[in-house]
Amino acid sequence: MHKRDIDDGFGLTSLPPSLIRKYGNAAKDVAWQYLFTSSTRCEHPHDAYICRHHIHQTAYRKNLRAAVIASGINKRITAHTFRHSFATQLLRNGTDIRTVQDLLGHSDVRTTEIYTHVIGTRFNGTNSPLDKLIW
Repeated sequence: MHKRDIDDGFGLTSLPPSLIRKYGNAAKDVAWQYLFTSSTRCEHPHDAYICRHHIHQTAYRKNLRAAVIASGINKRITAHTFRHSFATQLLRNGTDIRTVQDLLGHSDVRTTEIYTHVIGTRFNGTNSPLDKLIW
C-alpha cells in the first residue's frame, strides 16, 4: 500500500509535528509507516498534508470476528484471547514471571500471576504432577 501511495504522490504517515521537524522526511520513510494502516487517506490534523493513520481498532475487531466465523470456531475469541495465549505459553516455556509482567505492561506482578493458574502452577519454575495430566 505504501508503494502505491508513493506512486500516487502521497505515501506520508501521520506523525506529530515535532518529529517531522526533527527528522525531516520521516513521514515518507518506510521505517515510520504503520504496520496496519488505515484503508483511506486523510488530512493531517496539524500540518494539513495528506497521510494515512493507523488502522482503527474496530476494523481489526471486525476482521478478527469474520476470521473466527470463517474458521468455524464456536467460541468467543477476541484480541485479548491472543494476549492470554501469549502469556500462558511464555510461562509454560519457562519464561520468568517478571519478564512476562514487563511484556504485558502489568504494574503489579499479582496481575501476571493470574496466568500461572491457567497452566496449573502457582509460581514459575515449579511443576505440579497434574500438569502432565492436564496438558
